[in-house]
Formats: sequence, C-alpha cells, structure tokens
Amino acid sequence: MIERITRRSFLLRAALAAAAGGAGGVTVGTIERFSLNVNAVDVPIVDLPLGLDGFSIAHLSDLHRGQWVDEAFLAHAAALAMARQPQLIALTGDFISHTMAYLPSAVAALRVLRAPHGVYAVLGNHDYWAGDAAVVAAALRATGITVLVNEGARRDVSGASLWVGGVDDWWGGFPDIRRALAGAPANAFRLLLAHEPDLADEAAAVGVPLQLSGHSHGGQVRLPWIGPVALPKYGRKYPLGLQRVEGKDTLVYTTSGVGVVYLPFRLNCRPEVALITLRRA
Repeated sequence: MIERITRRSFLLRAALAAAAGGAGGVTVGTIERFSLNVNAVDVPIVDLPLGLDGFSIAHLSDLHRGQWVDEAFLAHAAALAMARQPQLIALTGDFISHTMAYLPSAVAALRVLRAPHGVYAVLGNHDYWAGDAAVVAAALRATGITVLVNEGARRDVSGASLWVGGVDDWWGGFPDIRRALAGAPANAFRLLLAHEPDLADEAAAVGVPLQLSGHSHGGQVRLPWIGPVALPKYGRKYPLGLQRVEGKDTLVYTTSGVGVVYLPFRLNCRPEVALITLRRA
C-alpha cells in the first residue's frame, strides 16, 4: 500500500512535468536515461588517515532491473565502474523492481565487479517490495558481493584502518547504525552504506564522517528553476550529490542512480556511476 501511494504521486507529478515540457521533453528524457555519466567526486575529510588519502570507491545504486532497465544496461554500468579500477565498490540498494523474476539477470550483470578491498552492498526498499529481500541478499552473496545488514567489515589500507558498515533498508527493514558500526576500531575511518540518504542525520549523531546512499534518483525528473518534481520518503533532505549534515562534520553523497522506476525517462538528471575519491582536508 505504501508503494502504491508513492507510485501514484510520482506518476502524477511526472506526467504533469511531461505535459508542461511537451513531446520534445519526453523524447530528450527518454534518451537521457541511457546516457550514463561517470561522475568523479573528491570528498574532503577532516583528519582522514594518511593511508586513505586518494582511496577510490565506485558507487552504484538503484539499478532497478525491470521492464525498462535491461541486463545489458546494468552490465554497461558495471563495466564503467571496473574501467576506473576502484579500490572498493559500494552498491546501495534497489537491485530489482517489482518482481523477483528479474533477479537472476540483475545479479548476472554484476558478476564482473571486483575490487582489491571488496564489493559491498546494502538492500533497498524495492528489494523488499519485490518479494523476498533475503533471496536478493543470497543471490548477491553467491557472486562474491558482501551484503551488509546492520553489520560491518574491516579493511586495512596502507597502514590505515577502514570500517565499512551497512544498514538495513529504512522503509522495508530495520536499520541499526550502532550495530553496523559495532566492532569498528577506535582509530578506524567509518564509511556507512545506507540506501536512504536521510539516515545521515542519525549517522552524524554517532560521528560517521561519510555516508553513501541512493534511493532518491536525484528526483529522476528535474525541471529548470523548480528542481525535482517528486522525491521519495527518506530521500528529501539529502536528495542529490555531496552534502553536509548541518552543524556536523558528516558528509553524505547521494547518487542519482543507474536505473529508472515508475516512468521510463529522466530529465535533467542523468544516471551515473559515481567515482568517490577520499581526500585529506
């Protein structure tokens, strides 16, 4: 029921936007959804451990394998990520849309993902709504991807300690940031993966320096002078790009995502593979 209300709202607003833009706007938006952008982002971190200065993370989210996003497009996104030779790969949820039937092909597209310090994933709301999030997690794990559900993993990088924590989906599951960070060494740099970006306020409360998220699609349809026509619950405060939690040192990067949902187009909001590089501020 929650999904249906959200979808109806998005369809209504996007339809109004399409009507305002005319057929030309829809045509451009249809083309734009196939125009994957590799977005290189330097993230300045105060007191970043020296061994992590220059550490690179490929960040993909919201793949939404479904009727409008095929396996070949996801494989293209994965290939773009691998071509940048990231040291770590982060996948922040919504691997499929609407039905579990698309899961095998979604996972097949991701089999090429490998990185020296691992490939980590968290689940998104659509992974729950499609039927069985546990099956989604198991399929990902079978390819060598580490799925984090309120848990974390330690990596040693050039003498520095990195803790990758991942939380359960906010909308479909039960996120617990403290559990995801439990076990992190006191001197470790803590990177949090969370599907919904608005969890950054809670991450800031426990001193997480960087959170990577998706969920919002950046609005998917953005109008000049207006911005996104619709944003989902839990994706309205930090909808796109690199933002800082007010009054805190915590940064959150929200990617526009790879796929589309509910409507088969994007407008002024290209899909992306984000290449995050940590920099010592």
